[in-house]
Parts: sequence; C-alpha cells; structure tokens
Amino acid sequence: MIASASGPAGADATRTDPTVAGLTAEIGRLRGELTRRHLLDLATGILAAQLGASPAEAGQHLESLVRVTGLSPEDLAADIVNGVAGTPDAAPPVDGGSQGPVDARRARRVATAAEAQSTVDEAAVTLLEGGLTPLGVQGLWLWQLADNGCLRLAGRAGVSAAEAAVWQWIPPVGPTLLHAVVADAMPRWLPSGPGPDQVLPGPGPRAARALLPLRVKGAPVGVALAVWPGPAELDEAVRRSLSGLVEVAGTVLDADASEPPAAPALVDVLDALAQPAMVLRGDPAATALTVEHVNEAALGALGTSPPAGQPLTLALPFAHAELARLARRAHAAHRVQDAARLPRVREAGAPAPLLDVRILPAGPERTVVLWHVSSDRGLSAARAMGHLQGVATFQDNLSGGGTVWSASAYRIFGIDPQSPPLPLLALRPWVHPDDGQALTELLESLTERQTGGVSVLRIVRDDGTTRHVRVAAEPLVDRGVVTGVTGVFQDVSENRRTEAALTATFDQLTAVQKQAAVRHQLALRLQQAIVPETPDLRRLPGLLAAARYRPAVQEYRVGGDWYDVLPVPGDRVLMAVGDIAGHGIESATGMVALRNALRGLAVTGSAPGRLMEWLNEVTLHTSGHPTATAVCALYDPRDRSLTWSSAGHLPLLLLREGRARLLETPGDVLLGAVPSVTYREVRTPLRPGDTLLLYTDGLIERRQDGLDEGLSHLVEVAEKLSGCAMREQVEGLLTGAAGDTDDDTSVVAIRVQD
Repeated sequence: MIASASGPAGADATRTDPTVAGLTAEIGRLRGELTRRHLLDLATGILAAQLGASPAEAGQHLESLVRVTGLSPEDLAADIVNGVAGTPDAAPPVDGGSQGPVDARRARRVATAAEAQSTVDEAAVTLLEGGLTPLGVQGLWLWQLADNGCLRLAGRAGVSAAEAAVWQWIPPVGPTLLHAVVADAMPRWLPSGPGPDQVLPGPGPRAARALLPLRVKGAPVGVALAVWPGPAELDEAVRRSLSGLVEVAGTVLDADASEPPAAPALVDVLDALAQPAMVLRGDPAATALTVEHVNEAALGALGTSPPAGQPLTLALPFAHAELARLARRAHAAHRVQDAARLPRVREAGAPAPLLDVRILPAGPERTVVLWHVSSDRGLSAARAMGHLQGVATFQDNLSGGGTVWSASAYRIFGIDPQSPPLPLLALRPWVHPDDGQALTELLESLTERQTGGVSVLRIVRDDGTTRHVRVAAEPLVDRGVVTGVTGVFQDVSENRRTEAALTATFDQLTAVQKQAAVRHQLALRLQQAIVPETPDLRRLPGLLAAARYRPAVQEYRVGGDWYDVLPVPGDRVLMAVGDIAGHGIESATGMVALRNALRGLAVTGSAPGRLMEWLNEVTLHTSGHPTATAVCALYDPRDRSLTWSSAGHLPLLLLREGRARLLETPGDVLLGAVPSVTYREVRTPLRPGDTLLLYTDGLIERRQDGLDEGLSHLVEVAEKLSGCAMREQVEGLLTGAAGDTDDDTSVVAIRVQD
C-alpha cells in the first residue's frame, strides 16, 4: 500500500505493517488447513484402495474410526499413511526412550506439511523447524539438478543470504562430493566435516554435514545438505531420522521443476554487478510479478530477508505498484525505463528508497531491475564523483589559442597530463578504423553544416585497451565562420560492456524461449491430431457416442489425456480414457504410444483385464518411463453388458432415469508402476436410455476442494443435464463441472439405444 503524493507522508504507512501481518497470518492459517486436508485425503485414498470402497465411503469409514479410537483425525490419518508408506523416522526422543507413535505421527505431519508448501524455501523451513532441529541440524540446503548438469539452489533454511548467494549455482566441475552423491545415489555422512580437500557450505571446516541424494521414481532430482554447528555423532538413529524426513524434499523439488529458474547466464551477469539488481518473473500485462532472483548487492541494500520467491507486492510493498507500471511500459516499448527515485514520496517507516532505477525487459516473462540505494552523504558524493570521473570538457580554438582539456580527459585517453591535448580534428589516429566514418560525419556536421552533433567512438589507447567515448560537440561560429569547437567527452565503456553482456544474455534467452515455444506447439498439434477437440457424434452397435477433448488453458502445459471409442470383433465396442502423468512433449508422445498400442491390441478381441495387463507392459517399456491412469471398457450389444477394468482411474458415472451414481472401482495400480499386474474386471448390466460417462481428472479437480467434493459436484451437474441431448450434455459438463486447475480434460459419453 503506497501513499499518494497529495496525501500526508506516512498516512498509509501506519496501516502497511498490520495489513501485511494480517495477510501473512491468514496465509499461514490456510496453509495449515491445506496440510491437514492433504493428510486426510491421503488416508482416505489408502482406505478406498484397501476396502475397495468409493472415496465417499472411505471418508465415512475414516470418521467412524476416529470415533472408535478416540484419536484426532490427523493422528489417525498419520497412522494410516505410515502403515502403508513406512514410518518416516522422527527425531530421537530427548529422554533416551524409544520412539513411539507420537513421534511417528509428528514425523508424518512434518513430511506432509513440507509437501503442501507452495515454495521449496517454505518446505525447507518446515523440515528444519518441524523435524531436523531436534537432531541438532542448524541449516538445510536443497539443490535441484538442472538439465545442463548444474545444481541450482532451490530452497534453504537456517542459511544466511550472503552464503546463499555464493552457492546459488554449482557447475558440474564444482565440489565433487555434491555431484558424486547425485551420480551414485549414496549419502555421505561427515561427522567431522568434509576434510581439507573439499569445500562445502557450513559454519566451519569441522562442522558435521550430511549429503543425501534426492530422487523421484528412481531418477535423480537433486541433493540435500544438512549442516550442524560443529562436530556431531551421526549415529544410526540420526541417519534414519534425517533420511526419512528429507526424502520428501525430492517430491517438492520435482514439483518445482515446472517453474523454470532464471537463466544461469542472466544470473551470472547480474551477480557480477556491484550495484543492486533483481529479476522479476511474470507477464507484467497479465499477471502479478514475483521476485525470481536478487544479487548480493541487492540483499545488502534491501536490508531484509531475501525476497526471492515472494510476490513483488510483499517483497517491496512501498514500490511495487510503480515498478509494475514501469515493467509494463518496458515490455510494451521494448526499451529501458528509468526513474530517479522509488517510491517517489518518502513515507514514515519505509525502507531506503531505490535510486537511479532502470527497468529492462528480458524476454516475455522476465524483467531486470537495476538501482542504487544510499542515504549516506559520503556515499552519495562518492557516487557523484564516480560519474564525473568519466566526463571531461574540451575546447578547440581554430583561429589560434590551441586546444584545452579538463584533467579528466587525460584519464579517458590514457595520456600523460604533461602531454599536449589532441584537437578533435587530429583525433582520427586514436579512433578505431570501423568508427572512422562516424568521426567524419561528426566533423562535417560541425564545420560544414555548423550544427552540433553527438557520436560514440572507440578510442584505442597507447596501452592497447579500447574505451567507448561519447563525444558531444557544438561549433563556435563568428560571422558565419567556424572559429572553434567546444564539447564534452564521456567515457561510457562500463555501460557499453554491461549493455553488451545483457544483450547477449537476452538473445540467448530469446533463442531458448523460441525453441521451447516450437517444442510445445509441436506437442500441442500432435495431441490435437491424435485426440480431436470436437469429434462428431458417432453411431456404434447399440450405442450413441459423443466425446470432447479440451486442451489445457495454457498451451505450454500440453497434457497426456486421451480417449478412444471404436468397434472391435464380435460387434462389440471398446471405449477407453487415460491420463499420462505430467505435461509437455514427453507426456504427449507417451499418450500417443499408449493409445496406438491399445488400438492394436484391441483387434485381438481380448477382455479389458487382459488388454490392461498388456498395456501395463507397454508402459513399462515406453521411453521416459511414464505412468498413467486408465479405464478400459467393452460393451456387448447382445445383452447390453459393460465389462471394464481400471488402472487407478476415477470411477465411471452411470446416469439412469435422471439419477447419477459413481460405479465402484477396483483398486488396481496405475499403468507403468510395477510389472506383471493382474487387473480385475467388473461387469455392469446396462439398460436402454442409460448414459455412461468416462472422464479425466481435469473435469473435477479444484484447487480449494478435495477429490470427494469434485466427484459430488459432478454427480449434481450430471443429474441436472440428464434430460439434454448428448451434445448439450457433454458441453454442459465441460462448462458446469469443469475443474479450475487449467488441466486438459477428456470426456466420453455413451448412451444405450433401444
């Protein structure tokens, strides 16, 4: 909240801190509720699989168990999840007693809370404060493995901002221990530090450290480093506890991969600057901006905890509105925007203002902000002197009197102050050959057209170095005759080097973004070609079928949804819906492989259970090792029966005589999880007029609700649309029951004919 220039200084400032504090408290409460809901949903899903019950029935069973056991819902849910997933070891009891269920529940809550956090930094803080501090751990580092082999610092807790800036990026040739842990997936336990030949973050060379690999589905995603304040005995109990608690960090890093970090080249350029700089992420014209990276100078200038990962509104509450406005202008005009001071009005209680602000567009979703911060008169004077050292005056008297330079001109040209100054007309031997024409045009403007001019020339000094010098000159005219020239030399070499480095970086970013855009556009077209968005209404033996595919809202989130409806031998009809995990071209190509494989297998006339077993083996041998949920059903018009199998997919919905119900689903595992799986079959008799819905999770998933709420909403909407024609029914489902996660969605509606 920023006070207007016309209002009293600090009028809104007094309300800023309580407002931010209130919002922070509300966010904390909502995250706590999200953690609780996440743990309960996990337990409900486990009960549904074990009992072969629907999610709603499993939820009711969980409530009855709470009443019988007298435990809180959270404790009971933790026990259920621990019983299936294995108990994450908690901190050893302080009194030396054995670890009991209370410690196991606390460990599960910590792991679940970390999984539910919105950023990796928040997950790291949750793990440290909730479970690692009792082990004596002082700091936690989480690096994510990038495509180029670098390790990027994605999250940290108990670590200073200055130290984090040093270890932000670790190239493949960096500390060998970190990359060795990623390569061989073996932890390293260092009770007395890494030794003299290795350097790792920490308070001292002998401080205990533990390096643990982070993996998801067997693939490396990063490495975790736990640091103690000094030497420590890392016994078996501590190792088990640390490994169990940190394991969840791999899942958090894998989820974070969908948000690409700032390009290393851009980060390197900004980190090399002595002035404060930050990278903002987000389209300024459409979305709120987030602070993606800050260099070390910015960390010191802001004087607060590192704002990286925070929304700009929270990171810089006094200047965010003006920065966002300038960012929009910079992207719209494709050029640098500047401001002498932000905020423009000094507010009571506000931090030091941002001075000499420059905002540069860096691709479609990134903005670079450069500034100075100082209210100290001595530093301000030093900065002003620094500017003046690059500026010098000169005057050439053509009618006699020679040339006069100010002292700074000798430093710019690297000439001994005792040497005679160079007239502008005699400057050509010092000018780079490629800039000779620019000097000629400047001299012609002064002497022939008798007008002023400005040009930037490369001056090659005696020591071989080259300086970029801006020359601004005006002719001295007497009765139509040029009698002299006066002007200013300005050394702009540093600016030119920074601009060249940023330009090269931005060119690199643009090329990468164009490649990504082409890649995702190809995936989207591939998906749309295989799964048409609006196929025609089809008549099949004994059935009327309609289907719709709705792609993700954002094209770069190309998904893995697919469906198929086709006749098979014996006048029967095969229908299937599936969803490959993840997004992007890998998911799209995996989707094509499974859909085509099922089509080929269907001609054998085999039962759905057998088809799913074969499809599971195909998934296990597909490039990229995808996993997928799917449901495969076979309709026989002779007795109007539906035989179907499910691989971890959502329940089918049957609409009969205006009432909708979810069919009980076998709790079989998803495709690609384990080999040699037997999939059970369910036979459902159908009647004329029945409508059957097969769909993917994009239809029901909502950010603020659990799975049960989404399914209940689907039942309500389906019943309201029961009297509609099939086309309107499917369109109405996509409109009325659609989730809000922007995921892609497939819906297949089958109606039994008389």
